[in-house]
Amino acid sequence: MAEAKPEKLLVDGRRLDGRRPDELRPLRIKAGILKRADGSAYIELGKNKILAAVYGPKEMHPRHLQQADVAVLRCRYNMAPFSVEERKRPGPDRRSMEISKVIREALEPVLFLHLYPRAVIDVFIEILQADAGTRTAGITAASVALADAGVPMRDLVAGISVGKVDGTVVLDLMKEEDQWGEADMPVAVMPRRKCITLLQMDGNFTPQEFRQALDLAFKGVEQIYEAQKEALKEKYLPSLEEGR
Repeated sequence: MAEAKPEKLLVDGRRLDGRRPDELRPLRIKAGILKRADGSAYIELGKNKILAAVYGPKEMHPRHLQQADVAVLRCRYNMAPFSVEERKRPGPDRRSMEISKVIREALEPVLFLHLYPRAVIDVFIEILQADAGTRTAGITAASVALADAGVPMRDLVAGISVGKVDGTVVLDLMKEEDQWGEADMPVAVMPRRKCITLLQMDGNFTPQEFRQALDLAFKGVEQIYEAQKEALKEKYLPSLEEGR
C-alpha cells in the first residue's frame, strides 16, 4: 500500500521529527569496527545505519585492469534487502551502480592514488537500514574507513543532503521529506579546502534558495567533519598516548 502524503511537512517552524530546518538528525560515527578489513567505519544518521569497509591498497588482479601510474579506486554501494520497509531485491541495480560511481568520484580527489601504481583500493558501503541521505552518509563513513586503513588523504570528505520542504530550505532530509519535498540536493565537501566533490539535485531551487541550501550544507558538513575526527581520535588517541 502506498504511503499517504502528510498534510504538512513543516508545522510552526518544526519538521515531522521535531527538528528545526537547519538541524541535523542524531549522528554517531565509529571507526575500526571490522577486524578483517584494512579500514572500516559505522555511521548512524537518524534511522540510517551504514557500514563501510576498505581493503587495500593491494595489487590489482587481473593485471590487465591495472593502471601503470595510479591506483584504481573501486566503490560498491549496496542496500541490504532488509534495509527498507518493502524488501529490496538482492544484488546490484541501476540505482546502486550509479550511486557507486558518484561515491567513487566524490572520494577520488582526496586520495593520493599516484602513490600506489598498479594497485587497487576497494571500498564497500553496505546500507543496513535506510532513511534517506544514504549516499552522503555512505561517503562520510567511507572517508573515515579510508583514513582508518591508513590510505594517504588530503582531507576527509563529509556529505549531507539539503532540500526544500513546504517552500523552506532544510538540512539533512529524512524519508518523508525526501519523498514528498520539492527538492533534494546531496552535497559532499572536503571541509578544510571548502571544495565540493559531489553536488547533485533533484527538484528546483530559485538562485537565492540554491545559495541558501549550499550555505546550509557547508554548516552541516562542519558538524559532520568534527564527528569524523572524533571517531578517529577515539580509536587512535589511546594507543598513541600509551606509546609515549
